[in-house]
Amino acid sequence: MQGLLDQYMVAGNGKALAMVVAMAGYFGERVRSVIQRHSIERHWTSLNEETGGMNDVLYQLYAITNDQRHLVLAHLFDKPCFLGLLAVQADSLSDFHANTHIPIVVGGQMRYEVTGDPLYKEIATFFMDVVNSSHTYATGGTSVSEFWFDPKRLAETLTTENEESCTTYNMLKVSRHLFRWTKEIAYADYYERALINGVLSIQRGRDPGVMIYMLPQGPGRSKAVSYHGWGTQYDSFWCCYGTGIESFSKLGDSIYFEEKGGKPALYIVQYIPSTFNWRSVGLTVTQQVKPLSSSDQNLQVSLSISAKTNGQYATVNVRIPSWASPNGAKATLNDKDLQMASPGTFLSVTKQWGSGDHLTLQLPISLRTEAIKDDRPEYATLQAVLFGPFLLAGLTTGDWDAKAGGAAVSEWITPVPASYNSQLVTLTQESGGSTLVLSLLSTAKATSLTMQPRPEGGGTDAAVHATFRLVPQGQGAPPMGERRHTTNGTAATATPASALIEPFDMPGMAITNNLTLSAEKGPSSLFNVVPGLDGAPGSVSLELAARPGCFLVTAGAKANVQGGCGGGTGFSPQAASFIRAEPLRRYHPISFAAKGARRGFLLEPLFTLRDEFYTVYFNFGA
Repeated sequence: MQGLLDQYMVAGNGKALAMVVAMAGYFGERVRSVIQRHSIERHWTSLNEETGGMNDVLYQLYAITNDQRHLVLAHLFDKPCFLGLLAVQADSLSDFHANTHIPIVVGGQMRYEVTGDPLYKEIATFFMDVVNSSHTYATGGTSVSEFWFDPKRLAETLTTENEESCTTYNMLKVSRHLFRWTKEIAYADYYERALINGVLSIQRGRDPGVMIYMLPQGPGRSKAVSYHGWGTQYDSFWCCYGTGIESFSKLGDSIYFEEKGGKPALYIVQYIPSTFNWRSVGLTVTQQVKPLSSSDQNLQVSLSISAKTNGQYATVNVRIPSWASPNGAKATLNDKDLQMASPGTFLSVTKQWGSGDHLTLQLPISLRTEAIKDDRPEYATLQAVLFGPFLLAGLTTGDWDAKAGGAAVSEWITPVPASYNSQLVTLTQESGGSTLVLSLLSTAKATSLTMQPRPEGGGTDAAVHATFRLVPQGQGAPPMGERRHTTNGTAATATPASALIEPFDMPGMAITNNLTLSAEKGPSSLFNVVPGLDGAPGSVSLELAARPGCFLVTAGAKANVQGGCGGGTGFSPQAASFIRAEPLRRYHPISFAAKGARRGFLLEPLFTLRDEFYTVYFNFGA
């Protein structure tokens, strides 16, 4: 019904409107029959199932037809036993099925817009406050196994079945309406958080049509391993595919808001590279956002104005997000400094705009932690890490003990420099016509190096475990694995290049000569990277620095890797030689290294992860 109504409202299709009217007539007679033959209670009971946005679309239809039957039918889908609780401001969401009831609130918002009944504005405002204060994860999402449970008791709900993506889709509608009515920054901030972390995270990278139902929040969980897991391009048709496709198809519908009238105004509320044709004032606004990295201290936004004719007086309002720090914030108009607005407000500029006007923003962005919504003291140490609006997830299969120790966030979480990507490598060997990769398998009980089949893609734990950072040690060493040459071109004995072998997902940790993991950086954690003992072009061998003449060697496909010395059992030049291949995984530009109680964690934006195991909340009391 909504799609047909959109066909009429957007494209002027009268046949589509006639179809919606006929459908509303059918449902009106059906509801009338149920009430007359059974009772109104039977009808209310039917609303305990997912009736979607029936009241929403019926109020929209009434606004077009002015047919009282459409208004009465919309009222009958308002579910008073739920909206009534919100009307008396009772926090009684517990045990309600989340995505049955969020659309009812959205319909209540449409009731306010169509009829002007202020009660339904108050209902929506209270509902949003309750969800945000008591039932929302750091992603901006809500629900566990599709339901709401006890308020401010989220610590015990962290599983694979968190945050049904349909609920995020509908909460974005709620916040969008509230922002349109109030212009309050908090609603735009919420929209940004839920869009970046709750919507962008449900698609598997750039794989078209591959989405998930739930967004796991538990420690050591994966989007790929849950009740539903990833869907398929052609064979999945969950409700969350419908809302997911719609969410991605309308990513641009809440960047700009226009206020018409004698004093036209534009509200720019999301930082997304885009162009807006502001027809009513004859201007085109182009927004550019500088790509962000973890080492950046500011988000930089540029707004360029162009006009075919002389522009007119108008106001441009730009959101200064609540996550921005007031220290260092800066705004310029045509290279002249403006008085900067405070975080959580709008920067407003009123002038006669014309081609060549250029407004720039420098918004300080930093790391912060956010406690889980749980008011019990024993869970106060469970916190998420955010970089501005980006939720950072740690690559881990379950360890979630951080090592904050009361220190400032910047003291135990540090940016990963982009230059580190050049030190990443995957070490391979050929065996039986297939390519094997050196992989680190680590559990709470043991750590082992093995040879595994080369993973197909980069968004898996297998790719993470087969990627290492070779950290050069010492000054003036030749490139790792290469020989120095004399002036006559003959090979000369080269000082071996020493390196730490750091697992990709465990920054600050190193593989020791005993093939264990350690945070210590002594001689026993060094390897000499020398030309491959097999003599093959480009191959390298890893000599144990603490045991000269001994090398890292393999013992067959999938067998444990062990340090071996020349002449030892199972040792051969081929077993001690590796090809330095392109890394299967690289650091995202927004990557951080965090100190843990027992290991380091690599933090990356949740929306960048595909099949990797991750943790959203960390225990900061370890």
